[in-house]
Amino acid sequence: MNRITVLCFGASYAVALGVELVELLWPRPVQRLIGLSFATAGLAAHTLFLAAQPLALATQFWSTIFLAWILAIFYLYGSLHHRRRAWGVFVLPLVLGLIALSLTFDRRNGGSVDLWGLLAIRGERFWLIAHVMLLLLAAVGVCVGFVSSLMYLIQARRLRAKKVPALGFRLLSLERLEAMNRRAIVLAFPLLTAGVLIGTALIAQRPGQFRDWTDPKIVGTIALWLVFALVFFLRHTRQVAGRQLALLTIVAFALLLFTLASSHPIVLGGPR
Repeated sequence: MNRITVLCFGASYAVALGVELVELLWPRPVQRLIGLSFATAGLAAHTLFLAAQPLALATQFWSTIFLAWILAIFYLYGSLHHRRRAWGVFVLPLVLGLIALSLTFDRRNGGSVDLWGLLAIRGERFWLIAHVMLLLLAAVGVCVGFVSSLMYLIQARRLRAKKVPALGFRLLSLERLEAMNRRAIVLAFPLLTAGVLIGTALIAQRPGQFRDWTDPKIVGTIALWLVFALVFFLRHTRQVAGRQLALLTIVAFALLLFTLASSHPIVLGGPR
């Protein structure tokens, strides 16, 4: 398992995306099978890569690799569940983009953790890990919301122009895409809120806390929470056009990328 590299599963996802793009123009059952086979092989290699070494999820490299892994699972699920829809051409570029982003970061662990031993950890270290995991799970919701918003905007534009969809480029209905976005927001916002609250409590206990509040990752996370709170509020209390909510969700995704690219001021290898 130590011989598995990022290139192994990254290349498998890239081939799967290539097959998905070919299928848009020339859909054939065998191409779908080939694409799913490469994606499954990539996910297997990705899983072994994560399992072969302890994770430092507070670092940029491991957080983006872990997030890409969850979204790869989301891709396979969606490809099987929405078999006649253009799914991979939206999700796989996101997976590959996160993998490419991870390669720009330092891979060295800044304090690793065995996730299976999480319940045995006590004190500040437990809350540090809980904080990071909650934010990563919320990030999954942001990414799902981004994908559904992108599909929504394309589908809405196509319907306004009364364009007939290409044979291999069929999307979900606007109602289903809006429901997907709503579920992503409903699931992600409480996780994001809990993660922010735990992070706030941890920073309040640290010396030099005023310096920590100006850290780019913390500023970006707070901005992300504010945008998501606005989306959550508009979604449940106002009659707002789906296009506006989709654009706000895309803004939230841009803030997520900014926070992922910023180093974490709280290191998991710190005091327990």
